[in-house]
Amino acid sequence: MVISDKIASSLGNGSFIRKMFEEGDRLRKIHGPENVFDFTLGNPSVEPPEKFKELLKEFALNPIPGMHRYMSNAGYPETRAAVAEVLAEQSGLPFEAKHIVMTVGAGGGLNVALKTILNPGDEVIALSPYFVEYGFYVDNHGGVLKVVPTNEEFLPDLNVLSSAINYRTRAIIINSPNNPTGVVYSAEVLASLGKLVEEKSQQFGRPIFVLSDEPYAKIVYDGVKVPSVFAQISNAILVTSHSKDLALPGERIGYLAVSPKINKGDLLVDGLVFCNRTLGFVNAPALMQRLVTGLQRESVNIQEYQEKRDVLYNHLTSLGFEINKPQGAFYLFPKSPLNDDIEFSQKAAKYNILLVPGGGFGTPGYFRLSYCIEMDTIKRSLPAWTELAKELGMKKA
Repeated sequence: MVISDKIASSLGNGSFIRKMFEEGDRLRKIHGPENVFDFTLGNPSVEPPEKFKELLKEFALNPIPGMHRYMSNAGYPETRAAVAEVLAEQSGLPFEAKHIVMTVGAGGGLNVALKTILNPGDEVIALSPYFVEYGFYVDNHGGVLKVVPTNEEFLPDLNVLSSAINYRTRAIIINSPNNPTGVVYSAEVLASLGKLVEEKSQQFGRPIFVLSDEPYAKIVYDGVKVPSVFAQISNAILVTSHSKDLALPGERIGYLAVSPKINKGDLLVDGLVFCNRTLGFVNAPALMQRLVTGLQRESVNIQEYQEKRDVLYNHLTSLGFEINKPQGAFYLFPKSPLNDDIEFSQKAAKYNILLVPGGGFGTPGYFRLSYCIEMDTIKRSLPAWTELAKELGMKKA
């Protein structure tokens, strides 16, 4: 075989998200793109903020000599300082540039963090539903993913989580606002988690880290605030990107931030910088670093996402779909009206509705809809949802 057995197996069990996206390409060729309602991929249809375009034009017309050369593997000092300034305001902690490592998106950042902290056989806990790529990232670095379910509100069940932590546990990945549920962890939830992690770290004699994956932190609704993980959890490492808040997924720009409270934090950062280089990233993209330096307080138009959420949520709940209303991100995670979420996704595809089964996020019996698509597509899909609900005999349809 031309590829390894392990990769062949991974390809066979690949992401539901990509599989459904490819199905969308097939249906678009048959029915035309305007007649296919693709809710599969979290690929924002909105454009970056105007300030991004202004800065990009400025750099293009007035380039800085040497602006495309290598820099420190951790990134430009001024970019890291800009990130640290905002984190210090949010957390009340003395963040400095030395606590920040610029990365190739959040995916790159998670791989760098896991490479740095994991020994072979160490366990990393993910709270389901979760982004399925976490399992591949952990496996990349000799770790073992351990999936722990959340409660009915998709919040951590501390009793269940406590039972899952053992002497092999090295990290817990949290994702708030969450993909796929849109749930935001409150300060109280984070504080309880922080207390549990501290107790378990003392019990087993080594630090357990909380990796907080936060690319949706600025995309929240109805006055909800995303509390600082650093204010509540001492052993926190924040991993994020500007893929969502600045609508730059293809530019692969993000960062890691290490809490000033972490013991031997300087050594941890040295490890992160080393792994950033040796994993082959070398450094985050130079031009994007310069651009996001001045954009740390910017975001896309959140109101536009909220309007899309409300149109889709209101219509589906009127048909009888059970949904926890999202507080953030740009996904709905309804309960499947059929026990088999894959069967439901196949029935939806008959109406050219493309979605991702909940099993793709470690939570069968649900399905995910990404509403970061054009509003026109959402509105044109509503009659198809109504017909699908009728076929399934849903009471309100």
